[in-house]
Formats: sequence, C-alpha cells, structure tokens
Amino acid sequence: MANATIMTLINTYGYLAVFALIAFENIFPPIPSEIILTFTGFLTIGSSMTVLGAIIAATLGSVLGAGLLYGVGRLIDTTRLERLLNTRFGRLTRIKPQHITKATDFFNRYGGQAVFFGRFVPIVRSLISVPAGMAHYSFSRFLGLSTLGTLLWNAVLISAGFLAGDHWQGILATIESVSDLVLISSLLMLSGFSFWLYRKKKIVK
Repeated sequence: MANATIMTLINTYGYLAVFALIAFENIFPPIPSEIILTFTGFLTIGSSMTVLGAIIAATLGSVLGAGLLYGVGRLIDTTRLERLLNTRFGRLTRIKPQHITKATDFFNRYGGQAVFFGRFVPIVRSLISVPAGMAHYSFSRFLGLSTLGTLLWNAVLISAGFLAGDHWQGILATIESVSDLVLISSLLMLSGFSFWLYRKKKIVK
C-alpha cells in the first residue's frame, strides 16, 4: 500500500483508519506500521484525534490482527501454511515461507517471551502469532502479552510522531535505520530473561 494512500486514509477517517490499517498490517506484514504510527502521532497535533485515543485504536487493531493469526495457527499446520504461501495468496500478501520459519524458530526458542518481545521486531511482530497458535499456547497469556507488547510499541511510535511534529519523517527514517539494532536488543533481552528464569528455577530446586 502506497504511503500516500495510508496518509490519506488516516487523515480522512481518523481512529477508524488507524484501527483498520494496524489490524491489516498485522495480517499482511509488508504494510509499514512505522509509517502508520508516526504519521498518526503527527496528525494528533492539528486534528480532533488525541495521542491516547490513537494509541488505543492502534492497540485494538494490533490485538485483532494478532488474534486472527493465532486462530490461523490453531487451524493449520506448517506444511499446509507453506503450501498456501506458495500460491497466489502468498504472492499477494508477500509473506514468504522463510518469514514463517523465522517466526516459528523465534517462538520455539523463547516461548511466551517471544510473543511480547517479538512485537518490537519487524515481520516477526506480526507472524509470531501463527506459531503461538500452532503450539496451542494459552490464548489468555497470548492475548495479555500481545496487548502489552503492542501497547508499548504503539505508544512509543505515536508519541515520537507527536513530539517530532513536522519532522516526523526524520524520526521515521531513524527508526527504520535502527531496525537491526532493535532485533539484536530484543534477542539480548530475551536471552537475559531466559537465563534469569533458569537461574531462579535452579535456586528454587
């Protein structure tokens, strides 16, 4: 979806567009949530939208999209999903089998922690819901971790767009340029948290 179209939709339909676009972004990862969220933050300066309202709308959209993909994971196995992605549907969504593999490996390694921290990692933040569903991970825990993770992500980017004002595109460029750093940081935090849990269980025993 062209950036100009995204901006026009948000400018015209406000919260509804933010909700729908973020939900859509969770299902079709190539749509850039960074643009949606930072531009939304900028728009709150001169419109009836508020930062809090935008964060709530974006978070509800994120949770809806994540829940739908969790449901897909409960209904379909990896082989069938990869076969589906090799059809016209896969070309349309631009989701590749390796994207699913990456998200699955991430979940298998870190479990529930990946659901939270994965929300800060490009591509993984959307597709992490699929392996969680396939593993029949507790839906209530999944919902809680997804809500918290997406709430933080949305709050940071929308607030950044609001604070940057007319310079929101500069903030966007900075965010995009450090995407690899975000991935590395998330992996380090996950590793540290996993080690802490391991040591804690060992001490208890």
